[in-house]
Amino acid sequence: MKNEHTPEQPMASFQVITDTHVRDEADHIHNRHLDQAFTDIATFSQGSSGIMHVGDVTDRGLPSEYRELQRIWKQHAESLPDIRYTVGNHDIGAVIWQDPPIVLLEMKEDEVADLLEQEADMERVTTQTAAESAALIEQLSGGTYTLSAALSEQEGQGGAPISSEGDLITVAGLWQRRWSDFGGTTGMKGSYHDHWIDGYHYIFLGTEQPHPKDCDMSVEQLEWLDAKLSEHATPDHPIFLFLHQPLMDTVAGSMKEQGWYGVNQDAELKAVLAKYPQAILFSGHTHWQLEAQHTMYDGAGRMPTMFNASSVGYLWTDEDEHLEGSEGLHVEIYKDRVVVKGRDFVAGEWIEGAEFTVLYPREG
Repeated sequence: MKNEHTPEQPMASFQVITDTHVRDEADHIHNRHLDQAFTDIATFSQGSSGIMHVGDVTDRGLPSEYRELQRIWKQHAESLPDIRYTVGNHDIGAVIWQDPPIVLLEMKEDEVADLLEQEADMERVTTQTAAESAALIEQLSGGTYTLSAALSEQEGQGGAPISSEGDLITVAGLWQRRWSDFGGTTGMKGSYHDHWIDGYHYIFLGTEQPHPKDCDMSVEQLEWLDAKLSEHATPDHPIFLFLHQPLMDTVAGSMKEQGWYGVNQDAELKAVLAKYPQAILFSGHTHWQLEAQHTMYDGAGRMPTMFNASSVGYLWTDEDEHLEGSEGLHVEIYKDRVVVKGRDFVAGEWIEGAEFTVLYPREG
């Protein structure tokens, strides 16, 4: 006879982390937070379908940071499920975020090689002034930076921007360098990829240009997404998507006035997603803490449900202030619902007020 008090077990589960911002110093707080997150996840992830990372894996995309990521992961790999990665702007962007920031597209090929392969040369290769850096940050925060403002479009080369000055690095060359380090470490085969795991579809999206802040998607990626979303799609079966930058006016930090939305094809992506209200999209980028408003966007009857996945490295508040802390999400899939629970990785506790339920079937 069935025990009426036996709790219902999920059909599948997985974890979502984002914005780990791993640094090259082993004792950096971001690295310690990632170590704590992995330690904590191991306590409740038995049988998990995987850990899904939503981007900004590293802080500057440097080889030494990827080595630190590998060191931390190897310490926990045996006690954790597989991890899959989304690409973030800090990983592959045209700017190395430090004080002052370094604009890679203003550098020569050999200087970029020195910077990315020999981090000790960092100070030698940058020529930016503090004033120029401040102006850049202000420009990027307003969402006005575009690659076309830096470089002209090349005719007949699939729209790939190129340098107009001698041996300055090209966007294509920069992308190849940045992606080589990211893909080589994470094992991800491209900016966008998908996986069927334990009967559920996991789709990862990402920029195809080394934009400093935003995500730039090709028509091909959007068409690929539409096709992938349609595979075995039914209103009662969730589809899970992962994209570093949130869509405008959806989850915490993505309001237009806040400036941390960041998909250049915002309207085009929303048009594709609107066909699949059963999908759930997880994003990072904003670092907004899970206790803030708008952690969950319910789709307003027109779109998939969306979640802000907070940040492992450090948090941000509705008061627009930095907050020390480390958070992520645990997702449980049941026959008629998906439950998403916020986790404080430092305290090793569930976050009160950060538990959400998405009911199925869902139809537009």
